[in-house]
Amino acid sequence: MTIHRVHFLPDDVIVEVEAGTNLLQAAMMAGVHINASCGGSGLCGKCRVILESGDLESEPSSHLSDEDTAKGYRLACRSQVMSDVEVRVTVESQLDARALNRPRPSRNAARTAEEPDVDDLIAQEIFHPPFVKKLIRLSPPAQGDNISDLSRVINALRLQHDIHNLSVDFTVIKKLPNVVREEDFEVTVTLAYRPSFVAEPESARIRLMNIQAGDHTAATYALAVDVGTTTVYVQLLDLSTGELLDTQGEFNRQISYGEDVITRIMAADKPGGLAKMQGLIIETINHLIQSVCRRKKVDKSEICMVTLAGNTTMTQLLLGVNPHYIRLAPYVPTANFFPPLPADRLGLDLGEHVLVHAFPSVASYVGGDIVAGIIACGMYHQEPLTLYIDLGTNGEIVVGNKDWMACAACSAGPAFEGGGIKYGMRAIEGAIEDFSINPGTLEPMILTVDMKKPKGICGSGLINTVAGLFEMGVLEANGRYNRDLSTKRIREGEDGYEYVLSWGDETEIGEDIVLTEVDIDNFIRAKGAMYAGYLTLLEAVGLSIQDLERVIIAGGFGRYVNLEKAIITGLLPEMDLDKFTFIGNGSLLGAKLNSLSNNLRHDVKNVVNQITNFELSEVPSYMGHYVAAQFLPHTTREYFPGVVARLAETRALIQA
Repeated sequence: MTIHRVHFLPDDVIVEVEAGTNLLQAAMMAGVHINASCGGSGLCGKCRVILESGDLESEPSSHLSDEDTAKGYRLACRSQVMSDVEVRVTVESQLDARALNRPRPSRNAARTAEEPDVDDLIAQEIFHPPFVKKLIRLSPPAQGDNISDLSRVINALRLQHDIHNLSVDFTVIKKLPNVVREEDFEVTVTLAYRPSFVAEPESARIRLMNIQAGDHTAATYALAVDVGTTTVYVQLLDLSTGELLDTQGEFNRQISYGEDVITRIMAADKPGGLAKMQGLIIETINHLIQSVCRRKKVDKSEICMVTLAGNTTMTQLLLGVNPHYIRLAPYVPTANFFPPLPADRLGLDLGEHVLVHAFPSVASYVGGDIVAGIIACGMYHQEPLTLYIDLGTNGEIVVGNKDWMACAACSAGPAFEGGGIKYGMRAIEGAIEDFSINPGTLEPMILTVDMKKPKGICGSGLINTVAGLFEMGVLEANGRYNRDLSTKRIREGEDGYEYVLSWGDETEIGEDIVLTEVDIDNFIRAKGAMYAGYLTLLEAVGLSIQDLERVIIAGGFGRYVNLEKAIITGLLPEMDLDKFTFIGNGSLLGAKLNSLSNNLRHDVKNVVNQITNFELSEVPSYMGHYVAAQFLPHTTREYFPGVVARLAETRALIQA
């Protein structure tokens, strides 16, 4: 067996692999991230590396020109290691999570809903953390008083805190003999009040989960976790005060196996794949737990609970439950509700007393993240007829109010997160996120994340660019460039006609960054899927866009979407801008609020049971709406009267 060394730059990481090992697999073994949004199938062309020295056996690819190959460029997923090699991961193939934890100015014109703080929860009488700590003082055993340690604790809780109907976790019993005697029979107990989203009998209303020697009542913490397909966020909460102590985000380490849930399910189907997928998400969360605890100097042993929300596939992968049947008709999840699980059983680096509570799902493609968002925005107990939109690869939508709710998932694809776009990327440093165009010269003005040299274009930049080009007549309604315009920016490239956003000598990657007609087709399909979903779901309940009283936009991506430009493209329905509200990461907000309020946790089960799910693929009208939405903004001009008028006015001014 021949062994070769692979040296990855700029990370300066070396790994030893067998001859013939795929380079992308070698990178995974080394813990080096290389963008590979197609799961290593060679379709996306994102995993570009430069061979500095050594021998790689690489298959040809349409994503690399002869000139690229001569310069040493290779696709990692199409290359096998044949000697000791040194490879450099290109800037566009790297994944930098720092942007996830830096504030960026919002470009969203929607009103941003203020996140409820603990004072709001107290005012609403719903600040009742599901886990609390109580200090008790026990009388030492003596002649004539030799009842068990456990009975002594139970009696003290009844007499000192009026706590009855108590059940006890076995982990507490194992600790009792030594813990109660460490600090002269003064102990802190952790109590869980109805710790599950699943209703429990009254006899189990309170459960004794942990016991510590001495007074630990001032250190009561919880974690709220958003398990996204692309990103994972963890919040550290002080359950004593309700204070949010820290928030940290990181890219989901499963991302190297594909951008969307279907590729993750397919990866889990391979031998050992489910354990691998579970291990990667657990690694991601553990790293974030370590980060927030270190930053705030919190001892992990003081964490009592974890509340997490994710889509149905992410939740099942994290829990180690086979998601295979989620992607097969009739699209069946394993369960909608999961019982609370000990964190250490899942592999989380937390104490054995810590319970993990996963938000329940509605259906295979409407998961706990959407349930958490509904709880967070409050639409389930409010009167206004609301359309809730979570923009992303699996674009979920909910319509309704306090009386009823219906939901659906629109398979928008990865375009909003940079997937399927030639120079697409996530919203990290150097990503083009805003765009305008001079109507006379057709020269662009672009802004990038952190104002760095451009590396590519992110989802919000894609929307803004398409809208700008369309409004100025550079793009036609069918997504094709106007060939009659006199500008060197529009040219015919290897993928058809394209518009040059930035010349090579101006970019970080040293080549022209362009937006191709193929890119625009992918975007139109994605926005068409979303808009067709709105119409189909509303029609299914006998309503129309005009009946809506407000639209709530959720998701980190939504924060940076310019509403006017999103409406111009047909991604969002045309409505008064003051009817739009942005709530940010609804999944994380819902997880946070449910960590602070046992009252809200009781609402979760009712919300799931209240929602009716529609499988759009089974609704006959959906495909008709989808085809009609494959234009900018739509073939039905009556849906966008304001956009039609604006386009006419703008183009008249240009011609004048």
